[in-house]
Amino acid sequence: MRQAKTFTISAEILSKIASTKGVTSTIARVNELQKRALDLERRERLELEAAEFFSNYKADAVPERHAYQKASKEALSGG
Repeated sequence: MRQAKTFTISAEILSKIASTKGVTSTIARVNELQKRALDLERRERLELEAAEFFSNYKADAVPERHAYQKASKEALSGG
């Protein structure tokens, strides 16, 4: 669903958008760039989350990881 909103874009940014929009409309290009920015933010958050998760990784946890992988494979294969 589209909602009409008004935003102000600096002349410098608007110039860059106009030069890269190709045959699409300016608003279509702005929407595309917004979607990309949101996706980039989401990926950055996931990277931080993964980094935090793996910062707690301990080298001595390898046997436990292998046991978990083995149990997972057996469960998935129906064994």
